[in-house]
Amino acid sequence: MPKNSKHVKVSAQETTADIFQLDGIELILGDVFTKLAQIPDDSVDLVIADPPYGASSATPAVLPENHGLKGFGGAWKAADHSWDFLDPADQLNSVASWLSELKRIVKPEGSIWIHGSYHNLGFANVVCQSIGLEIINEVIWFKRNAMPNLRGTRLTASHEGILWVHKGGPKKRKYNFNYEAIKSADYPEDSFKTAGKQMRTVWDIPNNKTRFELSFGSHPTQKPERLIQRIVDIAGVKGGTLLSPFAGSGTDLVVAMRNGMKGIGIELEEGYFDLASRRLIGEAERLKSQLPLGNSE
Repeated sequence: MPKNSKHVKVSAQETTADIFQLDGIELILGDVFTKLAQIPDDSVDLVIADPPYGASSATPAVLPENHGLKGFGGAWKAADHSWDFLDPADQLNSVASWLSELKRIVKPEGSIWIHGSYHNLGFANVVCQSIGLEIINEVIWFKRNAMPNLRGTRLTASHEGILWVHKGGPKKRKYNFNYEAIKSADYPEDSFKTAGKQMRTVWDIPNNKTRFELSFGSHPTQKPERLIQRIVDIAGVKGGTLLSPFAGSGTDLVVAMRNGMKGIGIELEEGYFDLASRRLIGEAERLKSQLPLGNSE
């Protein structure tokens, strides 16, 4: 701990069994379809949606603790979570439902970012074009430290996709884009981006998380904070509102708090709702104590 800092105890405000509130952040426990319907029209500046990909396998590959592969940490198992088993027909209907709600909720000058892979981004792409959400860019998140293909039957999956979309349409292209700031920004870990150069649609961001990010627990599909920070750098609004409809471990909301944005998160699983709440309290304490974030492992 730095010499001039001190530990500050932070308590959640107006917290109930299914709502957690702290420093402009509201985390809601419940079903995304029910809870999105309660959010007013044109009320949020930025949406970051990290839905289930439908990538789980009934026979997941396993990497044992003593695997001996450099740079891949300890034991690992491919996803086999019940919430990630999705029938293709059901997934198309699901994506259409929550994307239609997000279109209603986001402000005309706001935007929506959708995480995914080949399992689900095709559905999102079709739905966006069907309901009038224009795709601004498709971003490739290159993960240089991706897990190997353990069965040796496919190429090593080393990227995920992110769709950046808005609801203005081709005739009303007015959306928040912090162009000059992002052009001048330097991201030392990104081999494709240097200060003074335009941001490309391929982002070289390792999937490592800092000890602080994992200090309260983890989520199996948890995104690194620096990936979410990049999105906020590009399209965030100081003092605006960020919506995270699939909040998971709360990374989107933690980054929103850190950047002076208000936040709304929805999470179905009680365990992850509790994890996200603890992370938000930890971030509020860190901000008030002016503690550093630490390094990625």
